[in-house]
Amino acid sequence: MVPLYYIISAVLLGWHELLTLVGLDPDGGASWALSIIGLTLVIRAALIPLFVKQIKSSRNMQLIQPKVRELQKKYGHDRQKLAEETMKLYKDAGTNPFASCLPILLQMPIFFALFRLIDQAAKSGKAHGFLDSDGAKSFANAEVFNKIPLADTFWGSRTWGDAANAPVMIVAAILVLAMTATTFTTQRQLMAKNMPADALSGPYAQQQKMLLYILPVAFGLGGVAFPVGVLLYWTTSNLWTMGQQFYVIRNNPAPGTPAFKAKQDRDKAKAAKHPEKYPSYEPGAEGAEVEDTERRPAQRQQPSRQTRAQRKSGKPGTGSKPNQGGSK
Repeated sequence: MVPLYYIISAVLLGWHELLTLVGLDPDGGASWALSIIGLTLVIRAALIPLFVKQIKSSRNMQLIQPKVRELQKKYGHDRQKLAEETMKLYKDAGTNPFASCLPILLQMPIFFALFRLIDQAAKSGKAHGFLDSDGAKSFANAEVFNKIPLADTFWGSRTWGDAANAPVMIVAAILVLAMTATTFTTQRQLMAKNMPADALSGPYAQQQKMLLYILPVAFGLGGVAFPVGVLLYWTTSNLWTMGQQFYVIRNNPAPGTPAFKAKQDRDKAKAAKHPEKYPSYEPGAEGAEVEDTERRPAQRQQPSRQTRAQRKSGKPGTGSKPNQGGSK
């Protein structure tokens, strides 16, 4: 965790220094809360290449599912052979079933490092990385709106009869619900819009459906014990993921999916409205080309020419040539 403490604290303090320069109170909750959001944006921007790899891997996994099911039918009796052929299929398709988990797997250590940094700063003012003891105390005592400490949790403020704890519980509950809802929406968006119909069945699809419900429930149950600052990080990260995935699905959807058809419809609508800008999408151009191909007669095969000696002996000619200008 030590390298992560230095990385996280460096980015966090960098944003905090910048926000202090623009006039925010260095010990205020707003400066520290916005620093956490800035930290999230930096981390997610750094993970964009992995996200692109994740999208490509997920798309390839979807497209090869029919072939995977064929292998299961063919080698269902031989688990070793099935595993070998499946891995060969993954290799040929240039995909990896574990690549789709890379962004979230790499984020988890960052998430836990931030959790420990906030939690230990709140409990004992412990320094981590570039965050010294004075900075840890400032961070631990920071309150948004002078009522909501960033280091407090929903579970830790559960004195139901104390009205002073109500703001913390309300904000923490809202962030937990937002974190759960964004996790569900992101996964649902992927399955509903960017998965072909034939990929919605089989083991891979069942795994995705399980994650659709398991992940939000897990985050919801665990979220009550997370400090408000950590909830702010995770909710911001989920919003980034949801927006990033929406952009990718809208502009680069997988073939054979509802999102792909929607993009085709948008492209045709643009072409109809601005034909001078989209000449390749001129209305009727594709249909005309297909129709011309369908109506074009196939070339007839002419019988090979034979000499008089060949006709008498019954030997075949030298070959046949397609009719270029009709029979003569």
